[in-house]
Amino acid sequence: MGDKRGIFRYGHAYVPLDEALSRVVIDLSGRPGLVFECDFTRALIGRFETELVSEFFRGFVNHAAVTLHIDNIRGDNAHHQAETIFKAFGRALRMALTEDERQLGVIPSTKGSL
Repeated sequence: MGDKRGIFRYGHAYVPLDEALSRVVIDLSGRPGLVFECDFTRALIGRFETELVSEFFRGFVNHAAVTLHIDNIRGDNAHHQAETIFKAFGRALRMALTEDERQLGVIPSTKGSL
C-alpha cells in the first residue's frame, strides 16, 4: 500500500442503509487478517453471488497485508447488507490513509515498520 509515513493507520466506520447496518475496522498493519461476519439473507443479489463479497475482502487483505474486521450488525435485504459493507469499507480505508499532521514522516508503529 505504498509509503505509510504520516498516516493514521487505523480506520473505522459504521454505515446504515434503511434496515441494514455494518461496521468496518481496518489496520494497515502489514499483516493480513480478515474477520468477516455477515449472514446474507440471500445467496444471490440479482445474478451476483453474495459469497463473492467475502472472497473480495479475503483477496484484498492478503495482497494489501492489512487486518480487516467486517461486521454486518443487522439487515434483512442482501443488497443493503452488501452496500453498507462496501461503503463502510471505503470510509474506514480513507480514514486509515489520511495524513496525520502529528506524525508527518513517521511510520505509525512502535516497531518502526509496517
